[in-house]
Amino acid sequence: MSKLDPLPGISPYPLEHFYDEMYADERSIRPHYKHVSRMFNGMSPEELHAKQRLMQRRMMEEGITFTLYNPAQDQPMERTIPFDMIPRIIPKGEWERLEAGIIQRITALNLFIHDIYHEQYIVKDGIVPRRMIISNVYFRPEMAGLRVPGGAYVTTSGIDLIRHHDGEYYVLEDNLRTPSGFSYLFKGRSLMNQLFPELAFASSIRDVDHSLNRFLSVLRSLSPSRTKDPVIALLTPGEYNSAYYEHAFLAQQMGIHLVEGRDLVARDHKIYLKEMNSLRRVDVLYRRLDDDYIDPLAFQPNSLLGVAGLMNAYRAGNIAIANAPGTGVADDKAMYVYVPDMIRYYLNEEPILGNVPTYLLSRPQERQYVLDNLSEMVVKETSLSGGYGMLIGSEATKDELIDFRLKILADPARYIAQPIMSLSRAPVLSGASMVPRHIDLRAFVLMGADRKPHVIPGGLTRVAMKENSLVVNSSQGGGVKDTWVMA
Repeated sequence: MSKLDPLPGISPYPLEHFYDEMYADERSIRPHYKHVSRMFNGMSPEELHAKQRLMQRRMMEEGITFTLYNPAQDQPMERTIPFDMIPRIIPKGEWERLEAGIIQRITALNLFIHDIYHEQYIVKDGIVPRRMIISNVYFRPEMAGLRVPGGAYVTTSGIDLIRHHDGEYYVLEDNLRTPSGFSYLFKGRSLMNQLFPELAFASSIRDVDHSLNRFLSVLRSLSPSRTKDPVIALLTPGEYNSAYYEHAFLAQQMGIHLVEGRDLVARDHKIYLKEMNSLRRVDVLYRRLDDDYIDPLAFQPNSLLGVAGLMNAYRAGNIAIANAPGTGVADDKAMYVYVPDMIRYYLNEEPILGNVPTYLLSRPQERQYVLDNLSEMVVKETSLSGGYGMLIGSEATKDELIDFRLKILADPARYIAQPIMSLSRAPVLSGASMVPRHIDLRAFVLMGADRKPHVIPGGLTRVAMKENSLVVNSSQGGGVKDTWVMA
C-alpha cells in the first residue's frame, strides 16, 4: 500500500466544511472515484515519483508551457504548467445538467450580442440599462448593424464554474473574447492515456479528441465564400504571448495556418496570406488577440500585431473573424449580473445554472454593503481577466484593504464584488501523499453557423496549487487536471 491513504476509502486529509470531489465523508469514497482511488493507492511511492518525473519530462519535451508575468520581475517567466495526475471525474447525469445549462447560457449570450448591435430590444424593454452598454470598454460601435457570418458571434467560449460547499454548481465568469486553455485539455488527456493506459482503458469516459474535428468544422462553417476548402488562419500576437504554445498546438492539430499580422495583407477589401511568390486569400481568421489590436486603422493606431484593413474586409463580407469583434461587451463582469435576465428574456426559460451572488458597486447601497464587509469579499475589475486586478478580502493585508477601498470610492463602476465562495476541493499529489486543493472548471463551447453550441466533454479543471488558495488562474501560478465525464 502506498502512503496516499491510511486505509483504502478513508480520506487522507480533513474534509473540513468544503465539498470534496473524491470523498463523500471521512470514511467513504464517492462511487465514481473508486477505480481511480484503488489504482493510485496500489502504487508505491517510488512508482508515483517515477510517473511524476515522466510526466514532467514529457511536458518539457513537448513544450507545454505558460508564461507568467510578475511586475516584481524584469523578465516574464516561462514554465511548464503544473499538471496533477489524479483526474477530476464528473458523473454522467451531473454533466448532462451542466451541459444543458451551458448551452442555454451561450445561446442567450449570442442573442444578446446580436441584439445590442442591432435593434437593442433588451435595452428598450428596460432589462439592461443603456449606460451599461454605451460605457462598456468592449462595446464596439463599428459592429452596429453589421452582418456576422452565420450569426455566430461567440464561436469559442470558456464558461468558468465552481462547486460550492452545498454541492451545487455556479457560473463564476463568462469568457467570450479569446478564451484560452483548449490545448491543456487535449494534451492533458493525451498524457494521461500515455502514462496510465490501464486506467483510461478500464474507465468508461467520454472522448475529447473528436472535439478537435468539431473545432475545425465550426471554423469552416463560418466561411463567407463558397469554396469547398476554405483557408483558415489562426492570428497570434507571436511567440512572446503567454498562450503561444496553445496557438501553435491548435494550428498544428487542425491543419490551419499559424500567422502573425505581418504575414497578412489587405487588398481590395480582402485579406491575403503572403506566400513565397504569391498571395492566398484567407476565408476565416481565428484571432487570439483582443479587438484593440486586430486592425490599426479601426482601433489602436499604434498596434503592430494586427492587419491594417481587416475590418474593411470584414464589413464587406469577405472574411469571417472568430470570435466576432465586440463580443467582450457580454463577458464584462458587470454584464454577468444580467445573464439570468437575458435567458428569461430571449429564451423564456428559467436559468439552469445560477450565478454567484454579485454586487454592482455603481449602486450606492450595494457599494456600501461591500465596503462594510470588504474582508469577506472578492472584488474584481469588470474589464480584466486572468486573476489580474482582483482582491480576495480574506487573504488581503490591512494596507491592501485600505488601498482597494480608495480605488472603489474613486471609480465604483469599475468594480464588482462577490462573497468569497467555498470552492470545492480535490486531492492532488504532493510527493507520495494526497493533499486537498481548491478547483474550478472551465467548460469550453464551440458554435458555428448552425448556432448549435457544442460543449467539449469535461473541460479543463484548474487547480489552486498553493494550500488554502482560491486563485486557480494559470496566469497566477495555478495548475490543471484532466477532467473525465463518465460515459
